[in-house]
Amino acid sequence: MSFSDRELLARIIKCEAGGEGENGMKAVATVIMNRVRVPYGEYHKVCQGDIRKVIYQKGQFDCMRSVLGGVANPQTIWASPSEQIHYDIADWALSGHRLYNIGYSLWYFNPFAPGCPYTFPPNGTGSFQVSIENHCFYNPTELYAKT
Repeated sequence: MSFSDRELLARIIKCEAGGEGENGMKAVATVIMNRVRVPYGEYHKVCQGDIRKVIYQKGQFDCMRSVLGGVANPQTIWASPSEQIHYDIADWALSGHRLYNIGYSLWYFNPFAPGCPYTFPPNGTGSFQVSIENHCFYNPTELYAKT
């Protein structure tokens, strides 16, 4: 059985940011929807505005990988069903809402250290926007438009 778009989004919100509070989960949902809506660059070309393609794009979300670092990943979207808060945030994001301070961020990550690097990913296509809970968020640079 395949999951609906709503179910996929709710599960990835829980898996990627379930411990980050409501704002942290909304921030991750905003990034995912920004990737769906971006009108240029890699995500536009590869995902073509399709949330399923965004979520399943190879190498983008640890929660979509069954193996991390050569060992089974215990934290995947398949390992734990969503709860009502995750559905509520998925519905919020799917209806067009966004967390204003995330801007047009297309990336986030947890550095597992104090502070956020100025650029991410390593190819320099994103510049630091804001930190929410344990995650750093990055807006696309001009370099991203060429991807």
